[in-house]
Amino acid sequence: MDRILKKPKLEEESNGIKEEYEEQEEALVALIEHRTKEVDHVKQKISYYKSQLEQAERRLNDSQSKLARLRSRDSLTGSRKAIVDCNRNVKEEPKSSSPVCIEESNSGSQSNSRPQIIIPAVKPKIAEPVKLAESSTKASVGSGSRVGALVSTQSNGVRKVKEEVSCKPSDELEVVEVQAKRTKRKFEQKEHKELIPLIRSYSSPSMVHCQPGVHISSQHKRKLRSLVLCPSDDQLFVTSALDGIVNLWQVHSKGSGASLLSSTDCVSTKQRRWPEDITWHPHGGSLFCVYTADAGDSQLSILDLNSSQRGKRVTYSEEKPHVKGIINNIVFMPWADLCFVTGGSDHAVVIWKEKDGENSWKHKSLHRNLHSSAVMGVAGLQQKNIVLSAGADKRIIGFDVMAGRADFKHQIECKCMSVLPNPSDFNLFMVQTG
Repeated sequence: MDRILKKPKLEEESNGIKEEYEEQEEALVALIEHRTKEVDHVKQKISYYKSQLEQAERRLNDSQSKLARLRSRDSLTGSRKAIVDCNRNVKEEPKSSSPVCIEESNSGSQSNSRPQIIIPAVKPKIAEPVKLAESSTKASVGSGSRVGALVSTQSNGVRKVKEEVSCKPSDELEVVEVQAKRTKRKFEQKEHKELIPLIRSYSSPSMVHCQPGVHISSQHKRKLRSLVLCPSDDQLFVTSALDGIVNLWQVHSKGSGASLLSSTDCVSTKQRRWPEDITWHPHGGSLFCVYTADAGDSQLSILDLNSSQRGKRVTYSEEKPHVKGIINNIVFMPWADLCFVTGGSDHAVVIWKEKDGENSWKHKSLHRNLHSSAVMGVAGLQQKNIVLSAGADKRIIGFDVMAGRADFKHQIECKCMSVLPNPSDFNLFMVQTG
C-alpha cells in the first residue's frame, strides 16, 4: 500500500519542477525581449547623438572659418590704413589750410575707430529691397564720406572713388548685389541672432506679461481646421473649417476683437471636401488650399481675394502630383524664387514653382521614399535651399534642393505633427509631436 502511494508523489514533484522550469523560461524570454528593446533604444540614441556631434563640429568649423576671415580682413584693413597714412604724410603740404585737413588733424578718434565702421557685425542688417537704388547710393555715401573726407583735396577723383569703394564693407556690397538680383520676390530679411547664447546669458528668469484674450464666434458651421496670419498685413487672418468655408478677418485696433470681411466656399470640385490646409501667398493677395489625392479630386485651389467676381474667385489646378491620401501641409518657402512645398499621406514631398502664366504652377517631386509614413509638416530654411519634412514615422529630414539629396536626418521617439523654423536663429526649428 505504501508503494502504491509513493508513485503519485513522485509524479507531482516532477510536474511541479517542470512547471517551475517553464515559468523561469518564460520569464527569461520576456527579459531577453525587454533587454533587446533597451539595446535598440540605446543604439538609436547613439546614432542620434553621433549626428548631433557631426553637426556641432560642422558649426564649430564654420564659426572658426568666419573668425579667421574676419581677422584677415581686419589685418588687411590695418595694413591699407598704414599705407594710406604713409602716403598722406609724404604728400602733405605745410601751407594747406583746407578744412578737410583740419578735420584730419582734429579727428584722431575717428581714424582710430575706422575699422569698426569698415568691418560690420557678423550678422549685418539688410536694407529693404524696395528702396534698393536709394539705399545703395546712401550706403556708398554714408560709409565712404567720413573716410573720404579725411583724404587730402590734392588727390584726384579716381583715387577718392577707389577709397570710398574700398572703405565700404564687403558684406554690404554682397547684400546690395544679392538684392539687385532678387527681382522675382522681394521681402525684408530679418536679422540673424544666436538665440541659445542669448538665452543662456540671462542669470534669472524673466516675467512674460500677457493681456487677456477676446473670444469671438468663428462664424463656421463645423469644427475649425486652420487659422493663418497674413504675411503682408498683420491685421488680417483667415480661418477654414470642415464646412469648406474660408473666412477673411480683420483685427480691431488694440486687439479688442475681429470683424468678418468675407466668406468664400472653397470645397473641392468632385468630392466636395474641405481644404485640409491653407497658406497665404507672400504678397498677401491670394490663398492656396490643398485637399486630398483620392478619387481624382482637385489637389490645389487658389483663392483670389482681390477678384470682384464672386463666382470666379476660386480656381482649381489640374496638376495632381500626389498619389493617394490627404495632403496634410502647404507652405511657401522663404527664398527669392517664389515656390511652395506640399507634404502628403503618400510619403511624398513636392515642390511647386510658378510658370509664366497667371495662377499656373509646375510641380516636381523632391522625395517619396525617405519617409515610411505620412508627411505631416513641411517648412523651408531661409539661409539654405533646404526643405524640412516631419512625418508620422518619427523622422525629421532636411532635403537639399540644389544638391538633390537629404542633408540631414533625425529620428525621435514620438510621431511628428508639424515643423516650424525659427525666423531669427537659422540653427533652430521646432517640431510638434503627438
